[in-house]
Amino acid sequence: MQPKSVSLIVTTYNWPSALELVLLSIKKQSHLPNEVIIADDGSGEETRELIQRYQATFPIPLIHSWQKDNGFRAARSRNLAIAKSQSNYIVMIDGDMVLHRHFIRDHKRIAKTNYFTQGRRVILTPSLTETLFKNNQYPISLFSSAVKNKLNAICCPLLSVILSPLLSKKSYQSIRSCNFAAWRTDIIAINGFNDDFVGWGREDSEFVVRLLNNGVKRQDLRFGGIAYHLYHNENTRKNLEDNDKRLELAIKNKEHYCQNGITQHLADAEVKHD
Repeated sequence: MQPKSVSLIVTTYNWPSALELVLLSIKKQSHLPNEVIIADDGSGEETRELIQRYQATFPIPLIHSWQKDNGFRAARSRNLAIAKSQSNYIVMIDGDMVLHRHFIRDHKRIAKTNYFTQGRRVILTPSLTETLFKNNQYPISLFSSAVKNKLNAICCPLLSVILSPLLSKKSYQSIRSCNFAAWRTDIIAINGFNDDFVGWGREDSEFVVRLLNNGVKRQDLRFGGIAYHLYHNENTRKNLEDNDKRLELAIKNKEHYCQNGITQHLADAEVKHD
């Protein structure tokens, strides 16, 4: 079943130059999403001004969902953005993922009831990333020596239809919410992301463990849904031990619902909407 509408959620934190490249790539989509929601984890004034400037000319609604800067809280930030969404299908990317022009088309094509979709990323070198920033452009060639994992950069609908089912994994392993899609109802059914996750890591894996435990299956999108990952230094892992423990508990207890999730944000969004 094809989605009736698509909300694209873009996480960001104080990297407006990267976010601008992402927004430019969204504007050039062959199939536009119905809305874009920036899940902002506490960025400053420069990011706010960038979003306001793009809102004036953006071809679809561009919504700024912001929370206070109180550490790395990607889970809560995504929940806030999803709560504001108006579409029945949610596609999530990070604010350092520049999109191939058929990104949304490919995600819509593969969407299937009772499945979530894990996309892939193309790793860019520091030199190519610097060039993109310098020229404020995003076209990237598959044949560039600065593109590392070239197999992920091939866009071929025929290969995608044939090989995506064959190459799909069944577990939470290698989950990356930087290129991910799911039905909004499936997300709400498990209470979204777990707001208890603070600091980098495992909030997306734990989220997927609960989706799987709730009967939602995984499919991997191959040879389509291409997103180019801008180079940057790795985030700090200081909270990873605690986050690993939360993930292990979700697996051990076969959890399908978290207590501190999206429900509270849905209630807030409804009040503001009224």
